[in-house]
Amino acid sequence: MSNYQIRRAAVLGAGTMGSRLAAHLANAGIPSILLDISPKQLNEEEQRKGLPLESPEVRNRIVRDGWKAALSSKPAALFAPNLASMVTTGNFDDNLPLLEQADWIIEAVTERLDIKRRLLEQVERHRRPGAIVSSNTSGIPIHSIAEGFPEDFRRNFLGTHFFNPPRYLKLLEIIPTPDTDPALVDFMTRFGEDRLGKGAVLCKDTPNFIANRIGIYGVCLALHLMLEMGLNAEEVDALTGPVLGRPKSATFRTIDVVGLDTLALVARHLESALPEDRDRGAFALPPFVAAMIEKGRLGEKAGQGFYKRVKGGGGSEILFLDLATMDYRPLGRPQLKVVDKAARAKDWPQKLRVLTSGSAIESVFLWRLLSSTISYAAARVPEISDDILSVDRAMKWGFAHQLGPFETWDALGVAKTAERLRSEGRAVPGIVEDLLSTGRKSFYKTRAGRSYCFAPEKKTHVREEERPGWLVLPSPKDRKKLILGNKSASLLDIGEGVACLAFHTKMNTIDAGIIEMAHSATLEVENNWEGMVVANQGENFSAGANLVMVLGAAKEGRWEELDGVIRTFQEANMRLRYCSRPVVVAPHGLTLGGGCEIALHGDRVVAAAELYIGLVEVGVGLIPAAGGCKELVLRAADAAGSDSDMALMPRIQKIFEMVGLAKVSTSALEAKNIGLLRPSDPLLMNGDHRLAAARDQVLSLARAGYVPGPRRTEIPVLGRPGLATLKLGLHMMHRSGFISEYDKVVGTHLSNVLTGGAFLGVTRVSEQYLLDLEREAFLALCGQEKTRERMEHLLVHGKPLRN
Repeated sequence: MSNYQIRRAAVLGAGTMGSRLAAHLANAGIPSILLDISPKQLNEEEQRKGLPLESPEVRNRIVRDGWKAALSSKPAALFAPNLASMVTTGNFDDNLPLLEQADWIIEAVTERLDIKRRLLEQVERHRRPGAIVSSNTSGIPIHSIAEGFPEDFRRNFLGTHFFNPPRYLKLLEIIPTPDTDPALVDFMTRFGEDRLGKGAVLCKDTPNFIANRIGIYGVCLALHLMLEMGLNAEEVDALTGPVLGRPKSATFRTIDVVGLDTLALVARHLESALPEDRDRGAFALPPFVAAMIEKGRLGEKAGQGFYKRVKGGGGSEILFLDLATMDYRPLGRPQLKVVDKAARAKDWPQKLRVLTSGSAIESVFLWRLLSSTISYAAARVPEISDDILSVDRAMKWGFAHQLGPFETWDALGVAKTAERLRSEGRAVPGIVEDLLSTGRKSFYKTRAGRSYCFAPEKKTHVREEERPGWLVLPSPKDRKKLILGNKSASLLDIGEGVACLAFHTKMNTIDAGIIEMAHSATLEVENNWEGMVVANQGENFSAGANLVMVLGAAKEGRWEELDGVIRTFQEANMRLRYCSRPVVVAPHGLTLGGGCEIALHGDRVVAAAELYIGLVEVGVGLIPAAGGCKELVLRAADAAGSDSDMALMPRIQKIFEMVGLAKVSTSALEAKNIGLLRPSDPLLMNGDHRLAAARDQVLSLARAGYVPGPRRTEIPVLGRPGLATLKLGLHMMHRSGFISEYDKVVGTHLSNVLTGGAFLGVTRVSEQYLLDLEREAFLALCGQEKTRERMEHLLVHGKPLRN
């Protein structure tokens, strides 16, 4: 049992990383002290105010500016603005004694060994014995930072390398020294995963650890290959973004975000720190990078890098740097056939094979880039890590790659890729030869629902270690776990008598198949199971209802069919709500429209902290019609606690503003604040823990003798007086130019539903009455040309139309 605990923390350095680390600690409920240096001279504003250099306002200027930048950053560093109060700011000269209060001190200052050691010498005078100290360095050897310090310091010191922004990038690299207490390594791994929501990876103390070692190699190689093959930055980004399973920022937009000066610094460090690495030449950046840095083209922080945004008469325009002329020119929107072909592939193995096959220059570029990067990663085991799983997780969690290097080997085919390398006269990494020599064909395999990965030292596959709190959703192809299924959704056995309803449409959008499965799943669970979880894999819980189906039916006037679909969706949610067994919904990521309505009908919601939930239908000229309005009105009535319009009206106004403005939460905490989650709904910092936690909630409810409440037939609604108030608000918003004339039309339909229609005053109605109002309003709006225009525009252009 570890004696370590973290109740308070201190962050040293209020730069981009340090200030955002303090913010993420606040997200995790950990108060912290954020410190930085004091200025050595006054700025112009301080001189005008007549402030002395010793003034607290001056001495805290650097930390204050850093914290202010974190609070205004986009995307937001904090789950909710009120969490800012958990961070106390100060400076190294005046406030280092506060470190006595800290259980964990995180150093995040400039990447220079002498500066870090000098600061930590001061820290050692104030830290409490046994307090944890860690460095967030991205590449300085951890043992060299700790060298020469007292034993208690060295036993409690390690590297904790977060990736920026720490709220959003999952990776936490844990780097112990030979002197680090093994119990501390275990504690920080668990703490990072459970409390901070990270994916923790144990790294060896080698230059730039795992993710940056491989990731920077891939970025530098892309620069060299681009020049060699005559491609430009825009074309390379089209090839190395989502089509390759990587972020939209791809290669060069990512460099602009990181900064060319930062890339050059890390690349030079790797080139000099790796004299034995035969591939170190890749880290020698092409001369144009130095030329860009000299001209101040550092990326986003300088307003220009590989890309530049300029304003013109028609709005802003993005230009990209033509390296042949070193001038900026408009984006050309390259049409790359291999990208279009890969987009039609059914899975990642097929997609990657399409991308890297053939003689087209784009395919040759991708083959050279991918094959070299995965070969480099394979050749680095066991130098940077003893296991392939850590390497793959580091690249997926740190660089947001869909597949890690060894998963990419499997997707391309290990034997075929090795043979192609040999045919080109290129080396095949030893770990690949070892795998193939055993007769095995892949680095990963699944057997009896268990995952196994190749262990280099044993030259065989070993079962992946089960991580506490993790429960992986079974594949619908696993016949032993599949209870029911169709092409859109499955009911799966997740153990201990609990079933899970999971969607598998594109972006988990809700279609007729999912609605049908929800009905069937509820009946099956009522008869044979302890309860049900509704949870999905992939990046998002659900992007909402299938808009293509709705638009098609509306255009063709298939009103009875559309009415039937909406009615069936309403009934499915009501069956979830009043199932005789407990139903727990576990949303994450985007949970929009119909996905949000499903969550609203769960007995409980176990949400990932990164939850972007909202009823967004007004954006396409519609209103929520699968019980979302009904559920919010019901909750408002319960919160009001009486039929008093004085108690009910402000709550309905809050709902009207939220739904009418299509507000989407920026976190699960904000979802609680705006009423889309209940105060009692648990939030999980680590989204990977959702499924296990939701199953536990189901079992807890079942063991407590769960009985669903009766259907509600006495819900107070405001009637005409409330409707008049909401319509007045719409009128004022229209007059001020905040909404369009048609927004006012949509808002009027929404107002009618939320206030219960044409009653003369507060009246009690049933859930079914409100559902009927929702459905009628939805159908009426589908009949409007402007609503159909909005739906079509979103489907074609991916953004809402304000007509």
